[in-house]
Amino acid sequence: MPDRAKAFDAIVAGELYTDLILSGFDFWPRPGQEAFAKEFHREMGGGAVNTACALAKLGSRAAVFGMVGHDGDWLIRQLEDSAVDTSHISRDAAEPTAFTVAVSTPEDRSFLTYPGANRSFPKAIAEAAAVKRLAQAAHVHLAFAPDLATAGDLLAAIRANGCTISLDVGWHESWLKDARMREILPLLDVFFPNEVEAHCITGENDPETILRWFSDAGLRRVGLKLGARGAALLWDGEIWFDAPLPVTPIDTTGAGDCFNGGFLHSWLKGDSPEACLRSANICGAFSTEAYGGVAGLPDGARLNELLRARKCER
Repeated sequence: MPDRAKAFDAIVAGELYTDLILSGFDFWPRPGQEAFAKEFHREMGGGAVNTACALAKLGSRAAVFGMVGHDGDWLIRQLEDSAVDTSHISRDAAEPTAFTVAVSTPEDRSFLTYPGANRSFPKAIAEAAAVKRLAQAAHVHLAFAPDLATAGDLLAAIRANGCTISLDVGWHESWLKDARMREILPLLDVFFPNEVEAHCITGENDPETILRWFSDAGLRRVGLKLGARGAALLWDGEIWFDAPLPVTPIDTTGAGDCFNGGFLHSWLKGDSPEACLRSANICGAFSTEAYGGVAGLPDGARLNELLRARKCER
């Protein structure tokens, strides 16, 4: 159950972006060609933003830890309008807020990114953990790839704040293939890879074999995102599967982050493994039915209705 002695159920820490989403192309351009988008949307971006907004929309008390630049007012207002606490966001006066140009189709997406103020983030999160600024939360979700040379120290410092910890690295191939990550992953309470990232780590393709690999490596909980095939979960040596939902994808940006938010919302309430997996799969799937990360996400009441209609298989 949520720790009501703490100000937040979760602080979500990671890189913050403004996403410029282009979609509706007639063709995918080759080098030297120009293609025109039929749709343009400006959205908050980054795994930290999407996961925090998903948690808040579902009813959890969520805050974001991150960096914006001298132009960060728009992003901060959007987070506050989404009921996310922004008191742990700092400004880098020398850089703009990071931004991504996202070229999105119903099947996939590509990104062009300028890191901006996010360059200051690794130092900021290490300092915050060291002085116990994160102790206001029951849980810290890390939506970035921590430097493997110092990741063990960072996780220990966060744990000393009295927090449980989850991680979604995203697609960082060098991190996923670095042997040192095998020492870091068992230190987590929950790990959230998609199937491509999990294959990069394990070399396996079959979801159950992937999750057995993680279990043998000492991980307790792994929420495995399988895209159009649904999702799977490792929890203390047992494995569950949840089938895909009948949705019509419009924009897949942020779906994995919403999966994380759905899982954490249920887990921090003390729900069963089956309920946590169902929540994650529902949130990830419905996220794809609207542009941006969380516009298509159900609120807490609607999620409860959808949960009653689904069952997982062990």
